[in-house]
Amino acid sequence: MAPRLKSDVWVQALVLRCKAEAVPALVAQRGDKMSGAILVRVNRLDGTSDVYQAARNGLGEQIWIRGTGTAPVEEAVADKFVTRQMGFDPDVWVVEIDDRQGRHFLQEPVE
Repeated sequence: MAPRLKSDVWVQALVLRCKAEAVPALVAQRGDKMSGAILVRVNRLDGTSDVYQAARNGLGEQIWIRGTGTAPVEEAVADKFVTRQMGFDPDVWVVEIDDRQGRHFLQEPVE
């Protein structure tokens, strides 16, 4: 299994990656610096969003799954999903990206 970055370092790197592409991104919720789970919400600026969450595949490698399904969902559905996840885990990080093209800048595979 590959070594893991601390959550705060990983989040900071994602925000910087977005800024390098001139895509607005911010940390909407700070979680545990060492090992907090991470949600990435991509606002498509058309009333819909995608929400991605980290997971591990059968080989223990990090992948990203669409927590809200395969297609973009209405903002209210995304809000509800994020709020529910924060209720399960108060140490979760939430990164919000605003991009009409729906780019997430995640390096690991998205399934």
